[in-house]
Amino acid sequence: MPQVSMTVNGKPASGEVEGRTLLSTFLRETLGMTGTHVGCDTSQCGACVVHVNGDAVKSCTMFALEAEGADVATIEGQAAADGTLNAIQAAFQEHHGLQCGFCTPGMVMSAAALLKENPKPSEAEVRKYLSGNLCRCTGYHNIVKAIMAASGQDVGAIAAE
Repeated sequence: MPQVSMTVNGKPASGEVEGRTLLSTFLRETLGMTGTHVGCDTSQCGACVVHVNGDAVKSCTMFALEAEGADVATIEGQAAADGTLNAIQAAFQEHHGLQCGFCTPGMVMSAAALLKENPKPSEAEVRKYLSGNLCRCTGYHNIVKAIMAASGQDVGAIAAE
């Protein structure tokens, strides 16, 4: 079997994989990083979003071998080493941007990519960016509030859907 090596959350990681092994499977089953959720295997839900070389990627549609030599960031690498939540995670907690939590890792990773690309997005831009992520619980309102808060913007004016 081929060997794949990459950097995951700043640390070297490697393992044997079949050619058909998805990045999400490698992260979850080989590396034990179960924060990357798999909800659909068809690129519809966004629960598996990770960053590969700085770009948001749905890891259920990328082969692990395609990430050879890449820098991969997962939800496990978002908090500080001491467990302190990053600004996005803290905003999700403060603004109740989660319910069951299944979509949350993908939402946080997508939000991080959005805020890197656009540090002060409008509410409409946040909603459009999240169109590739499904949440079956929250109705997105508090997720949008959390992302706007993480960007340092006032969330008082966000309209309910």
